[in-house]
Amino acid sequence: MKQIPQISEAEYEVMKVIWNYEPISTPEVVDKLSNKSDWKPNTIHTMLARLVKKKALHARKDGRVFVYTSLVEEKEYVGQKSKSFLQQFFGGTLNSMVLNLIENDEISNEEISELKKILSMRDKKEGEK
Repeated sequence: MKQIPQISEAEYEVMKVIWNYEPISTPEVVDKLSNKSDWKPNTIHTMLARLVKKKALHARKDGRVFVYTSLVEEKEYVGQKSKSFLQQFFGGTLNSMVLNLIENDEISNEEISELKKILSMRDKKEGEK
């Protein structure tokens, strides 16, 4: 499996902008993040530089700005973080997590119904193979 760099919560916010708009220039990243956070441009520049250093982003110079593209796919990153979370808190098993949510009333009846629909659709898909 591909090694995925450790990304902080703040860096993850930057990555979400990159994934949604790539290729994207530094001013565009700053603009989009400034609209939804109180980060200063220098903070955003620092996070972009860290992500490049961690090999999560590729930066290429285009005139006077850098243009960023991801080197880590969002699906890969979320998948790895999900597995890590399950392992850390629930011994790696999804059913332990779901049971915990149900027992602690953290999951609504509507969410349970939605999960049933998803599982039913998955069963149908598997039956078609």
